[in-house]
Amino acid sequence: MIRISKLTDYGIILLTYFTQDESASLSARELAARSHIPLPTVGKILKLFSRAEILVSQRGVRGGYRLARSSEKISAAEVISLFEGPIALTDCSGHGGGCGFMRDCPARGHWQKINGAMLKALNELSLREMSTPVSKAGDALLSKSH
Repeated sequence: MIRISKLTDYGIILLTYFTQDESASLSARELAARSHIPLPTVGKILKLFSRAEILVSQRGVRGGYRLARSSEKISAAEVISLFEGPIALTDCSGHGGGCGFMRDCPARGHWQKINGAMLKALNELSLREMSTPVSKAGDALLSKSH
């Protein structure tokens, strides 16, 4: 099974709160209360987003964090790779990666093709899209997979 970490999931959840009013600043305490994610974890994630220039921080009475750019310009791939590193399904499908069987592996090209399709989909999925409800068609697809 391919899974993202809980920290990555929390990061995406926190970012979706910023899409509700992209000009508003949100504090770590406010985000922790809304999301029910522990405050120390929220603080750690927000600092990581700030260093990656996904969020900007503001000090003072009206301080907090806000998006550094439009949610349309932040991709799921950018967020996931920030936490997980380069996105690759197998060693040979990543950038410069490989394994001991790479030279003789008949599946190598296929893994690279699958990884490329996954990366394309994640790069095309914006934070804005991640924060909007799934359509009825999407709900039906999700229920079939469970």
